[in-house]
Amino acid sequence: MRITRRLLVLLSVLALVAAACSSTNADDTTSTTQAATTTEAPGGSESETTTTTTPPPPDKDPITIRYSTFSAAPDNLDALDAMIAAFEAANPDVKVEVETAPFDDYFTLLQTQVAGNDAPDAFELNFESFVTFATKGTLADLGPLTNADQGFNGAAYYQPAFDAFAVGGTQYALPESYSTVMLFFNKDIFDTAGIDYPTDDWTWTEERAAAETIAATGDDVWGFFAGVHYWEFYKAAWQNGCSFFGDDGSVQVNEPGCVDALQFMINYVNDGVQPTAAEMGGVSDGDMFLNGELGMLTTGIWMFGAFEGADFPWDVVVEPGNTQGGSHFFANGVAVSSASDAEKQEAAYRWLRFFTSSDEAAKIRVGASWELPTLTDPGLYEDYLAIEPPANREAVLKSLENVVVPPVIERQAEMQDALNALIERALNGEMTAQEALDEAKIEIEGLL
Repeated sequence: MRITRRLLVLLSVLALVAAACSSTNADDTTSTTQAATTTEAPGGSESETTTTTTPPPPDKDPITIRYSTFSAAPDNLDALDAMIAAFEAANPDVKVEVETAPFDDYFTLLQTQVAGNDAPDAFELNFESFVTFATKGTLADLGPLTNADQGFNGAAYYQPAFDAFAVGGTQYALPESYSTVMLFFNKDIFDTAGIDYPTDDWTWTEERAAAETIAATGDDVWGFFAGVHYWEFYKAAWQNGCSFFGDDGSVQVNEPGCVDALQFMINYVNDGVQPTAAEMGGVSDGDMFLNGELGMLTTGIWMFGAFEGADFPWDVVVEPGNTQGGSHFFANGVAVSSASDAEKQEAAYRWLRFFTSSDEAAKIRVGASWELPTLTDPGLYEDYLAIEPPANREAVLKSLENVVVPPVIERQAEMQDALNALIERALNGEMTAQEALDEAKIEIEGLL
């Protein structure tokens, strides 16, 4: 499958106009042997000239750095090992030791390591946790390292992802990968209901009408499912023209657009279009979709592999919005510990730049379907876009036109827990949506 002209234009509009750093660019930046190269951007124009380097042979034992990750285990350890092998071949003076932990335990373990002065030299962070670690002085300022690296090109990264891992103009992490959320749909169910398939320009109106029609076809199928919780709510609020925080930092989570978005989500359940937790009987939304019990499901691209063996045809489209579009944008980044010595920080930085920006690492990641690299070279996505199902895989990249990043504060976990508890009460009918979000405003202000 060839990259279409529309895709190239889309990437250009999103400022995805810089070629990804080559594998040579990702190599050691301390060598005395240098060669200037000029790269060509995806649109055919020349980008800036960069300097690439070749590492010298090591004259002493390699520096060993510890790298901690939650996303590699258990399914992508082979891919990570392949990336490390490629890095160590190009950087024989560095050895990478991997530490892993399940996502649910990872951040508690990392905080314990930091508190005990035993932090890894480099580690993975999701965007939601990044601010908490950055504001506590845990992360090294990457500015001196990137400034000393003549081959570094920040424009090689998708800029919203790159900028997300900076605080106050200081870059504390490099973007590693991203994933988005799509609207999945069962074609057989749509055919049975006699309605047209979703399209990338659907709105809430079309989505709700289709869900109602599907739900009316019988007792063994539901029209739609999206979780009624913090993660779906902040996105739905944005799609309805509301955000948790104003430009001045004020909390506006109880403004009409947010209240209406929460009520819209609750109405799916109250009106029998979406199953309640009791009606799901402990079965996950993904399994319900695979069982042919859901006409539509809002979930992430990480489910492509799980749904590959479905016994019915399915596809995806960009998530519908209301007053504006808005697709989830989940990003992971990688950082260097501020507690490591200068030699290990430099070695850790070299590994992270290779891991996030080299062609070798990007191709391994795409081939393993381990999320997507946050790089701008459209050629890296050709193999990914050729895989079916889903047929409309290009919608993944189209969703980048309107991305919604999670609202974050330093006391992030507490904000999420407070909102989830209040949303649950509204869903159960213990509070109105307005009452729940009025209380949410008070609680969030107390956390700031």
